[in-house]
Amino acid sequence: MIPKSHNEQSGQEPEEAPEATSAVSPAGRVAAVLIPLPLPEAYDYAEPEGLALEVGDIVRAPLGPRDVAGVVLAMRDGAGVNRPLRPLVGRLEAPPLPAGTLAFIQWAARYAADTPGAALAMALRGLGSPLPKARELVVATGAGPVRVTPARARVLEAAGEAQSRADLARAAGVSSAVIQGLIAVGALKLILAPPETPLPPDPTLPGADLNPSQAAGAEVLERLVDAAAFSVALLDGVTGSGKTEVYMEAAAQALRRSPTAQVLILLPEIALTGAVIQRFAARFGAPPHEWHSGVAGPRRRLTWEAVARGQARIVVGARSALFLPYRNLALIVVDEEHDGAYKQEDGFIYHARDLAVARAKIESCPVVLASATPSLESLWNARMGRYNWLRLTDRHGAAGLPDVELVDLRVFPPGPGKWLSQPLAEAMGETLARGEQSLLFLNRRGYAPLVMCRACGERLRAPDSDSWLVEHRYSQRLICHLTGFSMPRPDRCPYCNATESLVSIGPGVERVEEEARQLLPDARIVVFSSDTAPDAASGQALIAAMATGEYDLMVATQSAAKGHNFPALTLVGVVDADVGLKGGDLRAAERTFQLLTQVSGRAGRRERPGRALIQTWAPDHPVMQALAAQDRDAFADLELAERQAAGLPPFGRLAAVILASRDPDRLETFAQAFAAAAPNAEGAEVYGPADAPLGLIRGVRRKRFLVRAQREVDIQAFLSAWRARARPPASIRLTFDVDPYSFL
Repeated sequence: MIPKSHNEQSGQEPEEAPEATSAVSPAGRVAAVLIPLPLPEAYDYAEPEGLALEVGDIVRAPLGPRDVAGVVLAMRDGAGVNRPLRPLVGRLEAPPLPAGTLAFIQWAARYAADTPGAALAMALRGLGSPLPKARELVVATGAGPVRVTPARARVLEAAGEAQSRADLARAAGVSSAVIQGLIAVGALKLILAPPETPLPPDPTLPGADLNPSQAAGAEVLERLVDAAAFSVALLDGVTGSGKTEVYMEAAAQALRRSPTAQVLILLPEIALTGAVIQRFAARFGAPPHEWHSGVAGPRRRLTWEAVARGQARIVVGARSALFLPYRNLALIVVDEEHDGAYKQEDGFIYHARDLAVARAKIESCPVVLASATPSLESLWNARMGRYNWLRLTDRHGAAGLPDVELVDLRVFPPGPGKWLSQPLAEAMGETLARGEQSLLFLNRRGYAPLVMCRACGERLRAPDSDSWLVEHRYSQRLICHLTGFSMPRPDRCPYCNATESLVSIGPGVERVEEEARQLLPDARIVVFSSDTAPDAASGQALIAAMATGEYDLMVATQSAAKGHNFPALTLVGVVDADVGLKGGDLRAAERTFQLLTQVSGRAGRRERPGRALIQTWAPDHPVMQALAAQDRDAFADLELAERQAAGLPPFGRLAAVILASRDPDRLETFAQAFAAAAPNAEGAEVYGPADAPLGLIRGVRRKRFLVRAQREVDIQAFLSAWRARARPPASIRLTFDVDPYSFL
């Protein structure tokens, strides 16, 4: 049975099925068409005469009063069909979806306990934009203008190969009006050229010089590529060990083996794509195709079609790049495979790392999981021999791992209203005096994470939500990072009307920057967060400025914690190492260890030795002790033992069930009924219902269940059976999250 979608789970009426009006009897063949909407199954349509459809074709199908795009899942003879079917409108001018993509879509839907239509919507996302328009270029005609001026003469001298008007004006040092005048008199003419596409990569170009550890890892990966069969390799290397160079050699081998081979490189964040694209362009003589939300719609459409036609040989992208229609996928790389950003938690809910392994199996190709701090699930699979385990234990070149020291805040407490301890402040001053760079890390945006009234004790929250408003001193606004609500910072308390009573509680990066400027008034300081670098271009510009030494000190959130190389950065200060341990979910300790290891690893990546100072109120905590000793394996042993004793992943399975409604009474009533309808399955336990920690968001109340099951339990079948027993009313939305990463 195909599970129902989020919309159907909410009790909302799904899109109506094809009606019999204007239908025809299927004299020819019948097409089973999957629609990229939350529908439970494919619908049958009559194939119009002469259309000659094939599986994978993208078609236009009538659905209710409108036409929608869909994909042909199967074709069969219409003989014996005893009901009239509506005919398809036609075939779209787009490449068909390959068989591997169709199989992956259906597998992903079953794994996520969602509908195949919801997964198909991910695969067709690139078709939602028009193709880029032809480029308008100018070229000299050879005809002399009526009147030659110095500006016109410079333009004609620079007008060699066809180029855009802006490029020609820039080269000649003139305004656009001069270019337009020359076009008007016939000295220049406009021509149309197709949109620019990346040149094909050249895998025969020489790669980087690899050290023995890197060379051994690259050799293993090349053998896996040559086998052209499914395999998983965990590329486990310390920060700065050169993992990218290793998997680039595997990519080169894949491209050398076959002229049609395609390689996918997944990255967790847009901010990382710029540096990786530059490295691939240098290695292969041409930039790869780029896929993420920061790419303009027409360019995404061009990439989608290039992938489907087999013209895109290398794709670097975010998690949704996994759903592109690859014709001959020969290698998948999941860089920073531990990163929680690979988990999509709205719409179609999935974890890209897990789906990457599944897609590699469907496509019969190897997948490489690369990280300096592998997830415990991947580490356990490597220890059990399920994954090839490749370890890079040394940094590339002359660089060594940074020294890591714990600063006990019980011994060195910051002063009132301060957040930087004396040892960290002194180290920052010494680093600046040597002409080196520092990074202060705090994973909190804004100036303060909470604004409270001293008169009435109220904490300012977003309307109809349980989330606190974060103060942003730069913009003088209070912002909810969950709902997007924003308001000017008020002069008086909105609850009790007291004046001068609002106080900022706790530090954010803006507040730490303020303190750093007081300590180091001559330092060039910048803040790096999603507020100061909201898109890929601004993030890459800020990273480049830091790398070239334009700043002495960066105050950053996790945006700077991974993947970046700052040659002169020798000091990392972690302002509040304990903040990640306060979440209370099963991955809190793991995430804290990973994040702090990654950010500490930004220090000393060249010849200069690095140092990391970690401020903590709990220096005896196992996470802090493991960080100080740089003993990842000891931490993993302890955490895995605790997980095994509790039957938690990777030794057991989890699924979250979230109920949401604007009507709290109906929500409570249905939550109790849904709890009573839970299947009585051996090896599975249900906890809840309980109010979600964020129980109110935009006026919607939320309740949660948690399902814990043994590894051998088919948790998706359990969820489907549970849903079938209790269909929610229209006012309640039901969502499943297999292997949840958020417990809010």
